[in-house]
Amino acid sequence: MTISAKIIQDSLCNKVRITTFELTYPRFIHAELMTHRCFSRNAASSRAIPIEKMLQHIAAEHAEPIHWGVNQAGMQAKQELTGNDLTHAKQAWNHAALSAVQHSRNLAELNLHKQIANRVTEPFQIMKTIVTATEYDNWFWLRNHTDAQPEIHELAKLMKQARDESFPMILYSGEWHVPYIDRARDYVDNIIVYSVNGIELDVEKAKKISASCCAQVSYRKLDDSIEKAEMVFDRLINSVPVHASPVEHQATPCIDLIGGHDEDWQYGVTHMDRYGQLWSGNFRGWIQFRQLIPNNVCTNY
Repeated sequence: MTISAKIIQDSLCNKVRITTFELTYPRFIHAELMTHRCFSRNAASSRAIPIEKMLQHIAAEHAEPIHWGVNQAGMQAKQELTGNDLTHAKQAWNHAALSAVQHSRNLAELNLHKQIANRVTEPFQIMKTIVTATEYDNWFWLRNHTDAQPEIHELAKLMKQARDESFPMILYSGEWHVPYIDRARDYVDNIIVYSVNGIELDVEKAKKISASCCAQVSYRKLDDSIEKAEMVFDRLINSVPVHASPVEHQATPCIDLIGGHDEDWQYGVTHMDRYGQLWSGNFRGWIQFRQLIPNNVCTNY
């Protein structure tokens, strides 16, 4: 079964690092990832992916445990099934997956929407999620650990390995972390050139295409064209209510990590912690694009 962690973009400023991952894992551990509140994330959605396409994904490869633990008291299953018991357990799981696929297809034939029919197969779905954060230590501390469920332990281990092997790009004031956008520093003029598919972009288009690509993970497609980005960005930001989660992944460095009076803070800074470090939403030391979007959150419902 596929569990993978790929770094899409990695940036560093003032000793604070921001990293965006593209993760693939079984949906049955998604709730555990969602408990980590410092993460910005967009994920494949059962409400967005057409039923038949979802069933094709499951037919090609469905989620299953990577450790078939023997039942025992407590949350950890240290010992694993062996021999015929293991064979029969895997067969039972596969039969359950086939049954779920058939029931999902039956619901589709009754003209039920994908937000219902796709739910039946969720235990067997492999999903893709985009995660961006400045704070990964607590995630690794809890999940890259033998007490974690084996599948999420494997995911955290791969993320740690990828981050250890990655070299973040150093950014300066006014430069942007924009996942899915190519960046190259022009050392003659000391500026960053943003591009996609070899087409040079200004920073505003780079942010829009990045947000569009992060949004598109919900239905497992990726169209990084400028035309698609403009359409998706307009649909996200100019809708009522605003759908702002895809603009949480883009960020630019705070001018100063040590703030004075709040009226002196850079626009987009939301708060200061007890150590004098400035935050923008869930990012430390980086201004999150979401915090620059008007009406990105409702406070007077």
